Amino acid sequence: MSLVTPVEVVPADRLGRVHFVGIGGAGMSGIARIMLGRGIPVSGSDAKDSDLLADLRELGATTYVGHAAEHVGDASTVVVSTAIRETNPELAAARERGLLVLHRAAALASLMDGRRSVAVAGTHGKTTTTSMLTVALQHAGADPSYCIGGQLVTTGLGAADGSGDLFVAEADESDGSFLMFAPKAAIVTNIEADHLDNYADFAMVKETFARFVERIQPGGLLVVCADDPVARATGEEGTRRGLTVRTYGEAEDADYRTEGFTPRGLGSTFTVGERTLELSVPGRHNALNATAAYATAVELGVSADAVADGLAGFTGARRRLEPKGEVGGVKVFDSYAHHPTELAADLRATRDYVGELGGGRIVAVFQPHLFSRTKFFAAEFGAALGLADEVIVMDVFPAREDPIPGVTGELVAKAVPHGRVTYEADGNAVAGRVAAIAAPGDVIITMGAGDVTMLGPKILGLLGT
Repeated sequence: MSLVTPVEVVPADRLGRVHFVGIGGAGMSGIARIMLGRGIPVSGSDAKDSDLLADLRELGATTYVGHAAEHVGDASTVVVSTAIRETNPELAAARERGLLVLHRAAALASLMDGRRSVAVAGTHGKTTTTSMLTVALQHAGADPSYCIGGQLVTTGLGAADGSGDLFVAEADESDGSFLMFAPKAAIVTNIEADHLDNYADFAMVKETFARFVERIQPGGLLVVCADDPVARATGEEGTRRGLTVRTYGEAEDADYRTEGFTPRGLGSTFTVGERTLELSVPGRHNALNATAAYATAVELGVSADAVADGLAGFTGARRRLEPKGEVGGVKVFDSYAHHPTELAADLRATRDYVGELGGGRIVAVFQPHLFSRTKFFAAEFGAALGLADEVIVMDVFPAREDPIPGVTGELVAKAVPHGRVTYEADGNAVAGRVAAIAAPGDVIITMGAGDVTMLGPKILGLLGT
């Protein structure tokens, strides 16, 4: 995979019938849903059927299981993600026929055009912060359009076309496609080294985020985390460009300062300025995400009282420390964490929760995502997993990548600093291994961006036998 090249926005009313290659993905299905809501005819294909495809069919989309050139039909525009290879028969047919081919971010930019758009960027926390901001705006009556790289627990949706003038979108830096956007406002939660299969080094990551800030419309709003030195630096550059820049975080000089963080079961309380905020999701990192959402909404002119109430009612996004169930005193959670910083944040939040319960072990089940990320961060993954009491490491979920010789989940297992770790290469054996070691009071977390998410129900089923 490599960085995509930004293109000019094509107005949505000029797209004609749109065909999605890989329409069942979280991001692609969300864009398709919004297009259908606006009356744009949509078709699409995916490797397998799913609930998301079924939902799109009910909304009027024509969907196919499997890829074939004839599925493109009479489409005028074909939308692809970076994961779609040039050899895909539908993409090849679109190229041969000279159809308009758009990256999914360019298609999303078409839908954002003409709205007061807010793009949420950062190495970590994008999905949760976008979700929090969306829910807060909904509660305030703003009815925003939104497109999130995950699903809200409350609605099960990751995208919708609202009646208001605001459009909130998660901005993905992994392939540089967030440079397709020209938002009126933006959030940068943090900037760390990641996706080094695309970026030559961290310097290139920082440079690309700087280019993202340059894409904010003149006179626009930029909200950055004061606790992250690189994000703070992008804010300083935004100030030089004449943007309205607001900082948030625990730093003493933050414009919206997060203070007094106190865990409360699966939630927390903290203050921002004179206001006490309550959350129903755990972790200091989520308090910071909520502060970013609060600051942005208030700066956009939304009632602070309504935003605070909306955040209090936020129950999470799917796979963000999502409770899956409890059997015999053993609780199971699922986490999308796939970067060392994310693992550490979720495990610290879980430790706070376990402490509230009076103690117990944390059992982390981790599936590394991508061979390249495993190669670059094996030591850091191991260090983060050391925060758990028991660790089971699965083999690498390859996603879009081909194997790298010598790179397996065992590299991560060997880097865990304590001896209570097992490397289990057989994915079918993991649920049984976890159930065998679980004891009342334990909290089990399945972690990773791959199919590790399927394990939670299996573990709960085994615990109940």
